[in-house]
Amino acid sequence: MSESMHGTFISEKVSKIRWKREDFTEAKTFVTGSWENPVNQITYWTFEVNDDELYPVVVSSHAFLGDVTELKFISKDRFVASSSVGSIKLLQIQDNPYTQFKEVMLWKYVHNFSVSTDFASCTALSTFEEDIVSVGEDGRINLLTAREENPVRIIENADSCSLHCVDFLRHSEILTGNLRGHMKVWDLRSDQDIPATTFMLSEQVKTEATSIAHHPTQRHIVVAGGGDGSLTVWDLRRNTYPISQLNAHSKAVAEIMFHPDRPEHLFTCSLGGELWQWNAQGSKLKPDTADKHWLNTVGANGNVNVTSLCSALHKPINSIDVDRSTLLCGCDNEAMYVIKNIML
Repeated sequence: MSESMHGTFISEKVSKIRWKREDFTEAKTFVTGSWENPVNQITYWTFEVNDDELYPVVVSSHAFLGDVTELKFISKDRFVASSSVGSIKLLQIQDNPYTQFKEVMLWKYVHNFSVSTDFASCTALSTFEEDIVSVGEDGRINLLTAREENPVRIIENADSCSLHCVDFLRHSEILTGNLRGHMKVWDLRSDQDIPATTFMLSEQVKTEATSIAHHPTQRHIVVAGGGDGSLTVWDLRRNTYPISQLNAHSKAVAEIMFHPDRPEHLFTCSLGGELWQWNAQGSKLKPDTADKHWLNTVGANGNVNVTSLCSALHKPINSIDVDRSTLLCGCDNEAMYVIKNIML
């Protein structure tokens, strides 16, 4: 591992890790979620100096029913957390008189198998300001808002198999991916519970969609990860035929993330323990044309530099988040890692 990478053993598998972003300063705190514990935790972390080095320390923890399947901030101090028992919580980080989590809202068992009445895992969620969309093993789509206790809309039979990922393309449009690799665009303005468009993650290999990310400023540019480790890039303004399909990781892509300020850089992690940085900037291209980089240089003859940010961990890297030049990642080896001074 590089000298800029520091690992912290925390005695639990980390399913999700997210920076608590600040307005104009570098993020200094973050949250993690665990999985496969009798009682899981959402933990709030900060950094303290020890021997002239910054190390993460626990500020507060919150017991959580089920595995933590997603964490997404909707404001500086509020975030939503989804669980493997089909529930979703809206939590707030409070600092008076001491730091703790306050439960603002609970959408209980909104994912379930209606025939057997068993809960279904909420596999993914996405946010757009205070709006929330969730998908699950039950093939259901829930539209929620932080302002209401009841779902705004439920698409009961959105899919016949488990939905694995979801992303807001815009306020009125979402993209979902399922176990069979079917990608569906949904127009939320329509009163019909049918997708506006359906296409395949891959026409060559049948594999599930595991993660979706959109370009921060060009939301029509979408990258999806597959269960076979592949990456697929679309420009959804034109058509649903992929611009490029890349053989990438040796195992399933766990998460994909564009750098929020330098979107010519993309980060991916895999269940094979790989953590890669993709630079589509090219030789001397300007960051403000980052969308063109992904459209024009990611193809078979394109110029994409791929850098491994760590030695293979041989355990799944489940989650990543990046702020400025510092990246966080959470793993199944019961550790989390802070990688500083990423080259951008």
